[in-house]
Amino acid sequence: MNTSTHSTLNQDNPNDTEGFLSKSRTVAHAGFNRWLVPPAALAIHLCIGMAYGFSVFWLPLSKALGVKAAIQCGPEIGFFQELFITTCDWKISTLGWMYTLFFVLLGSSAALWGGWLERVGPRKAGVVSALCWCGGMLISALGVQTHQFWIMILGSGVIGGIGLGLGYISPVSTLIKWFPDHRGMATGMAIMGFGGGAMIGSPMAADLMKFFASDVSVGVVPTFMVMAVVYFVFMMGGALSYRIPPTGWQPKGWTPAANAQLNSMITTGHVHVSRVWGIPQFWLVWMVLCMNVSAGIGVIGMSSPMLQEVFGGGLIGLPTKFVDLDKTQLTAIAGVAAGFTALLSLFNIGGRFVWASLSDFLGRKMTYVVFFVLGAALYASVPSSAAAGNQILFVSAFCLILSMYGGGFATVPAYLADLFGTQMVGAIHGRLLTAWATAGILGPVVVNYMRDYQLSLGIPREQVYDQTMYILVGMLAVGLVCNLLIKPVDAKFFMTADELLAEKKLAHERAAASETQFTGHQESNTSGVWVWLAWTAVGLPMAWGVYRTLLSVAKFLG
Repeated sequence: MNTSTHSTLNQDNPNDTEGFLSKSRTVAHAGFNRWLVPPAALAIHLCIGMAYGFSVFWLPLSKALGVKAAIQCGPEIGFFQELFITTCDWKISTLGWMYTLFFVLLGSSAALWGGWLERVGPRKAGVVSALCWCGGMLISALGVQTHQFWIMILGSGVIGGIGLGLGYISPVSTLIKWFPDHRGMATGMAIMGFGGGAMIGSPMAADLMKFFASDVSVGVVPTFMVMAVVYFVFMMGGALSYRIPPTGWQPKGWTPAANAQLNSMITTGHVHVSRVWGIPQFWLVWMVLCMNVSAGIGVIGMSSPMLQEVFGGGLIGLPTKFVDLDKTQLTAIAGVAAGFTALLSLFNIGGRFVWASLSDFLGRKMTYVVFFVLGAALYASVPSSAAAGNQILFVSAFCLILSMYGGGFATVPAYLADLFGTQMVGAIHGRLLTAWATAGILGPVVVNYMRDYQLSLGIPREQVYDQTMYILVGMLAVGLVCNLLIKPVDAKFFMTADELLAEKKLAHERAAASETQFTGHQESNTSGVWVWLAWTAVGLPMAWGVYRTLLSVAKFLG
């Protein structure tokens, strides 16, 4: 886009004068390299992904007052009293409610403000996300300092949860529009970052708390403050680096019509977000995501105790059941189980990129068929491998299951774009994330309560998960049926040409002067350097996180 064209666009679009964060100011210029957008998305997702790793704070916070040992609250102190009490320490079960709030607020805020995000663009949404997520951590630091749990709930739980929702969906629409030829791969790269956030944040938080800990402090307050500053720098760097393609842009040699002919599930129309609640395909995809996530998230939460209870002393070469182990042996197998959990996290992260990329070739519907059929077979195999004491088959099954759990998250934005078009896919994705919020309650409840019920019947600990595995198979069967019922969206649900034009005006979109000439292949001589620097900025923290995770995995494999 030359200077004269840019001036004309400024005159034609008064929104260019709105300010630096306005959507019109983020439209890419000619020569922009689209490979600069994924690292911008990763910079945000790697930060907000720490929501998965917040449990690293629970044990230190449970003795925030006592420091060496927790000051126990009396039996008369209930949950609501713990919100305000300053004379005794919080229970870990109380602190866990913040984890629940993260994902409830993530889903609800994404659903509420997804339409707003589409109209203001990813830059403004990313900035708001950074302010909420990092500001929430600073407010939580104040809550820890004053020992007021309600302040922590307000800070990280509510305000931070809103930042999670906006940050999670902010790059989705943008990436899909930059990579219409590789939708799955593009969203997989970004959402891989959310899965990897804890891989970086958890060891960083542990190191910081160890550094700041003293005889009078567990070190959480300064850790929150340092991480908030570091995350703010990365998230703002990502948000300000976002660029959106001009309306009508497409990669060289790629056309939507040709793509649609190759895959009948890919539409060239666009559905308005306000209509998706009434479209059967939306609810079918909602159930597909909910069942896939419910099965996986329940296992994630119980992976460590499950391995320990199933194999007991076998994890350290002893022919001893879990209930017969002494304290030293329990500590040893806990360390092995921590390595198992770390291994699962690697497959969760890698699956997000690998499966989403494969979906570009297999098709989204077939990819989910693989998830459900293979996943059901793997869950069904777990009781047999556990009974046989075959740790390799047991661990391999769960590694593949977790890869498909992550892959489900990364593939679904592209699935939505195929079905409902790209105009408002970010907003539609936001509404779909209510399925995640539902699964975050359903999955753990099924796994945890079934375990307790089995124990109450006197069933040995190494067998208490058998029935649960078959229940999870049933969930995947429901998901498979819903996925098979998905077909192209009826034409009556798509926006008319006039409605689409009106929505583009509301979204402050503008077309390139020469749409067919502006392609991702017209890159300036310096763009390669910026791409290299951008990927290095996100690649180094990811490499460090993988290294720290592999150290834990080595204890398990050894």
